[in-house]
Amino acid sequence: MIFKPNSTSFGRHETFGLRFGWLPKGYQALKENPKVFLSDDATVKLGVGKNMVSAIRYWLQAAQMLNVETGIHSELGELLLDVDTGFDPYLEDEATLWLIHWLISSNAEKATAFYWFFNKFHKPEFSQEEISTALSDWVKGNITHKVAPSTIKSDASLLPRMYANSRAIGRLSLEDALDSPLTQLRLISMSSAGRTYMSKQASRPGLPAEILGFAVSELMQTRQTKILPVEELMYSRDDYPAPGAVFRLTESDLIVKLEALVSISQGDLSIRDSAGIHQIYCEGRISPTSWLKKYYRGSAQEAAA
Repeated sequence: MIFKPNSTSFGRHETFGLRFGWLPKGYQALKENPKVFLSDDATVKLGVGKNMVSAIRYWLQAAQMLNVETGIHSELGELLLDVDTGFDPYLEDEATLWLIHWLISSNAEKATAFYWFFNKFHKPEFSQEEISTALSDWVKGNITHKVAPSTIKSDASLLPRMYANSRAIGRLSLEDALDSPLTQLRLISMSSAGRTYMSKQASRPGLPAEILGFAVSELMQTRQTKILPVEELMYSRDDYPAPGAVFRLTESDLIVKLEALVSISQGDLSIRDSAGIHQIYCEGRISPTSWLKKYYRGSAQEAAA
């Protein structure tokens, strides 16, 4: 989760953005055969070309559905994508897309350009060239190893393709334009003139408090603390990701969602002022995945009612 200058990844997506069916398809193939991505018949099993096989494996890693060390599906992957027991195996709930967005954009090691854009790049309107230049400058000033300019350009080009509304990007093929699930989040949009992109802070009514709770609990768990200043949840500090920045929330809406989170936490969370600093406290023992269970089981009960 924390950015480390000597542990980064660029360009491993083979120029392919995440597509709708890739995470479920990759997870199921991985569950049936943990070595599927290394097998000679991977293209047949997954029904895609060789470069897309590599891209699917990469996005499973970037979205933290694949355990990089063991090469098998992660606990989180099983919790979400298992056909028999998973909460949302076909990505039908928008909450899952918000979660996947957080998992990618907080993954500084495997999705470094996405971490940079959502945590370190704060310009609300920009051109494709400005993204490339800003990412290149950041890489030169923060990465210890050399990254090829063409690789940086590839990552900078992929970002708006994965998030901007497909109808606004006429240069894309129909398949590329329609297949990215993260466009539904509207975190990047094309300007009315069609020459620049916008990624502005907003209220994000579709973002459930429980998904924010997952992000907050992950940060606390990683930082080994039960207290976090609200400001650090809004702005990336000490090379950790910040939910407010990743979800492109306004400061006021972050506070509103945190208050909603406290309300449904049943005493596990509280917000207090200490020397004029707003801080969120974890009063109990609540894990990141417990927020997911709370959300998805609640949604299932509502659907059954």
